[in-house]
Amino acid sequence: MAKSRWIHGTVFTHDGFSLMDLTVEDGIVTALSPSSSPLVSPSDNETIVDCHGMTLFPGFVDLHVHFREPGFSYKETIETGTRAAAHGGYTVCCTMPNLKPVSDSPAHLETQRALIRETALVHVLPYGAISVDEKGKVLTDFEALAPYVVGFSDDGVGVADAAVMREAMQRARAVGKPIVAHAEDLSLVSGGVIHDGAYAAAHHHKGNPSASEWTQVERDLRLVKETGARYHICHISTKESVALLRKAKADDLPVSGETAPHYLTLTDADLQEDGRFKMNPPVREATDREALIAALADGTLVAVATDHAPHAAEEKAKGLDHSANGIVGLETAFSVLYTTLVRTGKLPLERLIDAMALAPREALALDAVQEARPGRGIGHGIAVGEPADFSVWDLDATWRVQPETFLSKGRATPFAGWTLYGLCGATCVAGKPVYVNAELMDRRTHGYI
Repeated sequence: MAKSRWIHGTVFTHDGFSLMDLTVEDGIVTALSPSSSPLVSPSDNETIVDCHGMTLFPGFVDLHVHFREPGFSYKETIETGTRAAAHGGYTVCCTMPNLKPVSDSPAHLETQRALIRETALVHVLPYGAISVDEKGKVLTDFEALAPYVVGFSDDGVGVADAAVMREAMQRARAVGKPIVAHAEDLSLVSGGVIHDGAYAAAHHHKGNPSASEWTQVERDLRLVKETGARYHICHISTKESVALLRKAKADDLPVSGETAPHYLTLTDADLQEDGRFKMNPPVREATDREALIAALADGTLVAVATDHAPHAAEEKAKGLDHSANGIVGLETAFSVLYTTLVRTGKLPLERLIDAMALAPREALALDAVQEARPGRGIGHGIAVGEPADFSVWDLDATWRVQPETFLSKGRATPFAGWTLYGLCGATCVAGKPVYVNAELMDRRTHGYI
């Protein structure tokens, strides 16, 4: 039986932070004890890792990634995407269905599931499409897909027809799965490439108004009230969407929402004439950013998700007007938010960890997905009896964002060149290290990691 002990670290459990020793046997946390014992030599088949000065977090959960496989493996694969995830401390990723083929039938979904079984380093849970080929016309077979998917989403495009969305909600409720909505009214986007604000006006870009997002959120919330469906809003970027979500939650509707690190840290005043600043929805104004931070702090927004969306270099080299939408985020998310929100006093560290590691698991009931995954299932935090899914961080270490060192195939990030606090030393899934920063961890390891 493989055994490891991670000693003298500050461990985040459901009770908060404590200096503890963590014991893992056969992929399960078998003991959490006060950290007092001196370092001893490992016994046979045992590894001891000295985590003095380090912090152990539950594995992060990303409800919104694009791993691009099958169909677009030149952008990313399940293997490279999950390597990037492990580098960023993630142990669970939920991957969107806008693939080739689209995950809109059991046969198409099985193509993706086979790749997950063969190559994933972390838990990868897929979404099923709401509509066939994400065209917003004909609904997929919700009943056939439901056991194997997190929920149903046409991410990348909003469902324009209210009648189609109403029926989708009714069918999703019948199979006990959420609708996970990309809220976007393309008739209002009307070709806009960045936020319809001061930067767009000054640099002669066509603007994408905030109403393109919040009007569809408003419509969908009316449908939720009518149908009782579980509804989760992707990548919220506007203060109006926040206000609508807050009211819906106050009215006890079964709703939740996520935002992404770039919406919490950037505004259109930070834009540059570079494709690494182009994403959908776009970053918006300072008042939107502040509303999002407040909503994350008070729990209106349940989760931070990266919307990790890698593209080939040439697809991101065409400026703001013509580059593909999407940036990468898995390898920078925690450090960006820890540096900009936690260290500045805008957000407690406990709330950030809840939004990145604990609340997302519950929000979309991830344990209900019948998906191949490494180890013994998805852990619900660092606790005795739970799968040993965790990451180890040096919160005082600084590093410079250099995209050429990313493990993702994608390199486009608006955070290039930033100096950040928080360096991941190791990530474990079911007790097995799937990422190790050798320079940081090797000197701490006794046995074999």
